[in-house]
Amino acid sequence: MFERRTSRTIPYVGFAIAVLVIALDQASKSWVLYGLDLINQPVGDRVEVFPFFHLTMVWNRGISFGFLQAQAFWQSLLLILFSLAVSGLLSTWMMKAARWIQATAYAFIIGGAIGNAIDRGIYGAVADFLDFSSLPLPFGFQFGWVFNVADVAINIGVLLLIIDLLLNDRNTR
Repeated sequence: MFERRTSRTIPYVGFAIAVLVIALDQASKSWVLYGLDLINQPVGDRVEVFPFFHLTMVWNRGISFGFLQAQAFWQSLLLILFSLAVSGLLSTWMMKAARWIQATAYAFIIGGAIGNAIDRGIYGAVADFLDFSSLPLPFGFQFGWVFNVADVAINIGVLLLIIDLLLNDRNTR
């Protein structure tokens, strides 16, 4: 009885997490763009927060980490539609989710995808600003991407899906 009741709440908690991710993403972008007025600064201007972390305004016209750049309006529209289609598919899967980690993973990806789709709809590009390129990494590697809260959420969601897959696979053996 308890298991059935809990499993019915899983999708709704997942949707609440997705809404929270969207809210955090949009609030952080609003603060950076309008609170710090980076929207009126030249692209690439940096605000040092810590020696290894900067707020750097970058308009990403592609998908995560700048892949598949969309220069024309119709290309941005395709990326918006793709984000919404992925979110719809994951929402359908979340309604059937039986495990918390699975629903949480879907929620993070849905929230991140919709957060970035909102940017594309408003600005024609995604506002990226989290810059850890000054963080010293081993062996001379450098993390050269600028990203946002939605990108972080998508990556956490994918990681949670991999963990769920590994744990679920182990439990079925």
